[in-house]
Amino acid sequence: MGAVKARPTRSYSCYEGCVQGARLLNSTVESLRRRLTEARLSKVSHAVRRQGLTYLSPEKLLNLERCLDTLGREKVVGDCVETGIALGGSAIVICSLMGSGRRWAGYDVFGMIPPPGEADGEDSHTRYQTILSGQSKGLGGGEYYGYQADLYGKLLSTFEAFGQPVDGQRVSLHRGLFEDTLNFSDERRIAFAHIDCDWHDPVKLCLDRIYPVLQNGGFIVADDYHDYDGCRRAVHDFLSQKRDMRVVTARGNLVMRRAAA
Repeated sequence: MGAVKARPTRSYSCYEGCVQGARLLNSTVESLRRRLTEARLSKVSHAVRRQGLTYLSPEKLLNLERCLDTLGREKVVGDCVETGIALGGSAIVICSLMGSGRRWAGYDVFGMIPPPGEADGEDSHTRYQTILSGQSKGLGGGEYYGYQADLYGKLLSTFEAFGQPVDGQRVSLHRGLFEDTLNFSDERRIAFAHIDCDWHDPVKLCLDRIYPVLQNGGFIVADDYHDYDGCRRAVHDFLSQKRDMRVVTARGNLVMRRAAA
C-alpha cells in the first residue's frame, strides 16, 4: 500500500495566499509610486533622462527639484555647487531650476575618478577595480564617462545645448581635485550643494568645506549615501558633529537641511 500524502492544511494554504497577495500588492504600490514620481518631474529632468545624461533615479531628481523649489519659495539666498559632475545631467537640472539670481559651480576631475581610500569599504574598492579594468559600463550599456577622451569638451557642448552655457559667471566648471579647487571665501553664500563623489574622503572634504558657507535653510544632498559605506560613514560623522543639520529624507538620496536662524 502506497504512502498517504499529507494534504496542506487550510491555514497553511491561506497563509501562502496572503503572502503572495501581499507581495503582489507591494509590487503594485511600488510601481504606482515610481509612476507618480516620474509624473512629477520637470521637463528638463525628463529630457536629461531621455538623453542618457544622468545616473540619478527619478526619485533622486525629484528630491533635487523639491530642494530648489523650497529655496525659491522661502527666499533663501545663496548659490549652488555640485561636486562630481559625470555627464552633467543633474547639473543641467539644477542650473535650469535654481532661478536667475543664483550661480552654479561644478567641481570634478573630468576624467578617471581618484581611488577610494582606507576609510572606504570593500564595496568601493571592488567598484574601483572594475573601473580600472576597463570593464565598467556606462548608461544603457554605453561607454563609461570616465573613459571618454574629452569629457570636459563634451560637457561644454551639453550645457550649451540645454541653454545653460558655461560662461564662468552664472555657470562655471572647476577642473581638478577637490582639495585644490573647492575653496570658498568667507563672504560666499551657498544655498544648495549636491555631493556626488562616491568615496569617504572626498565626501568628508566636501562637507567640511561647504558647511561653513552654507546658509541657514540651505540644503546638502549626499547622492551616494545608500551606495557606498564610506560615503555613509562620512555623512554620519558630519551629522553627529553638526547639530543644526537635520535629515529631510533618506529616500533615494540623503537630503540634509541647515536649521533656520
